[in-house]
Amino acid sequence: MGATWATFNLTVHAYALCILLGIVIGLVVTNRRLVARGVESWLILDIALFAIPLGIIGGRAYHVITHPADYFAGQDIARVFYVWEGGLAIFGALILGAVGGWIGCRISGLRFTALLDAIAPGLIIAQAIGRFGNYFNQELFGGPTDLPWGLEIDLLNPAYPLGLPPGTLFHPTFIYEALWNLLGAAVIIWAGRRFTLQWGRNFAVYLVWYGIGRVAIETIRLDPSESFLGVRVNVWGAVAAVVLGVVIWFVQGRRHPGFEPSGYRPGHNSVAEKGLESGNTYTAEELAAEAESTVSRSRATSPSR
Repeated sequence: MGATWATFNLTVHAYALCILLGIVIGLVVTNRRLVARGVESWLILDIALFAIPLGIIGGRAYHVITHPADYFAGQDIARVFYVWEGGLAIFGALILGAVGGWIGCRISGLRFTALLDAIAPGLIIAQAIGRFGNYFNQELFGGPTDLPWGLEIDLLNPAYPLGLPPGTLFHPTFIYEALWNLLGAAVIIWAGRRFTLQWGRNFAVYLVWYGIGRVAIETIRLDPSESFLGVRVNVWGAVAAVVLGVVIWFVQGRRHPGFEPSGYRPGHNSVAEKGLESGNTYTAEELAAEAESTVSRSRATSPSR
């Protein structure tokens, strides 16, 4: 299913290309933002080794769980692994991707909140690019429409609604989401600069923005996913994203009223000069760890007597 190209006995799927392109651009954007915080260039690749595979696993698992009829009940269960056919749910990708990111941060010494803030615009841009994969697969479209930008779906598409005549046009909801996400990237970057959002609050803006847009888009999208209390699971996921974003915004705002001292955790690298604008961002434990690290580095570089 979906657009493919065959060359050198290798089948290239348009959906996979969109996902890969989104990942690459997301990494480039995130790297630039981390470097601006004084983080080593391309340290994000070390973290991506954990975050991306777990994100793909989480995205696929979430999709399969919320669309059981597509893979079980007499279906070919091997299709669970056919990721190139489409079916990566962002909420599952966020959950396990965050776990992978946290693991990468623990190993590299980066602050997890610094990663979240840096990755927010790159992530939503990657999602926008990935949505064009839905266009090539002709999936996740909306209900019928008379609007001039309506999308014509192949009658042989298994997702084509029964009873509708040939030539029916459908809402290209994946395009709506892509445009919403690109606008969201601009809002996230603007808000981060305008209000100097750190300690995970820039990521909170991402969660709220994406969640609100996803709830609206779900109202017109044709999606056979599972429901809970009469509401699609994806809507619950979007609402949860908004709630989590609001919680992060207020909790982190109260816990850390000042600037984040560095992209690194205490003891892993020197504090970036641009982060020394506030004296109340460290906890007592962080101050002690940073002081101990500074003394240790000083002793290590002092000449023997």
